[in-house]
Amino acid sequence: MTKTPMLSRRALLTGGAAAVAAAAVGTTAHAASAETVTGRFANKVVLITGATSGIGRVTAEHFAREGATVVFNGRREALGRQVEAGIRASGGKAQYLPCDVRDTAQLERFIKAVVDTHGRIDIAFNNAGVGQVFGVTTDDNRAEYDNLFDTNTRGVYMGMVWEAEQMERQGGGVIINTSSIVGLKGLGGAAAYAASKWAVSGMTKSVAMELAPKNIRVNAVAPGAITDTGFMKAITGRDLSPEEIQEFAGLHAMQRTGTSDEVARAVLWLASDEASFVTGEVFKVDGYFVPG
Repeated sequence: MTKTPMLSRRALLTGGAAAVAAAAVGTTAHAASAETVTGRFANKVVLITGATSGIGRVTAEHFAREGATVVFNGRREALGRQVEAGIRASGGKAQYLPCDVRDTAQLERFIKAVVDTHGRIDIAFNNAGVGQVFGVTTDDNRAEYDNLFDTNTRGVYMGMVWEAEQMERQGGGVIINTSSIVGLKGLGGAAAYAASKWAVSGMTKSVAMELAPKNIRVNAVAPGAITDTGFMKAITGRDLSPEEIQEFAGLHAMQRTGTSDEVARAVLWLASDEASFVTGEVFKVDGYFVPG
């Protein structure tokens, strides 16, 4: 049996492609804190993009558990129906609608359907996103670049356009976007992904300025290495070995990686009245990611 080679700490810290991978993987060493259900989102309508798995799914479950009506989308219909059924089986209110955020017509119809059905959007979490196959910029993979920006950047931007229009009509709301720690720190090996997420960070800060007088708060979360999503496998075609994952954990000052649950809890805090004086922030949930 061939042993999976270890990645040296030096290689990981020098900004190579492997270092960028740390923005998407981690360990499950952290145990979620005891569940607290407060009902703080009772009677709230929450829109989430990209919630068929990972951070989006866990966030949808948290919102529903705390009383919200959650309407979410995603390209993978079978998974979407499973998430919807799971939330409903637990007593939550959820509706899945198929949608590819790269198609602006589909995205507009999705947002319109939420408003037509529920009359309002109290909280919007623009989470849908994809990663890139890591490599040097001179590889010139323009199709991948277009896919990244169509999903990660235009999908968020157009979502905010239509969400803000509705929130302005109803007198306020909250918008939260998913950026990345890579959207705050430049790392070699994923320039296109970094650019798409850096754009989300910039849009978040800019739109927050515009919408603050309209009682609409706009923030983003910037996750570091999150272990329990399919992000890394999707771009490498394989699971990393436990030894490699431990190397990635060492890229964080906390010496571990995070979980979707930890990101979801940050999203819920930003959406809550507890964060009523917080807008224009790109909120790091990264255990202090060292490179960059």
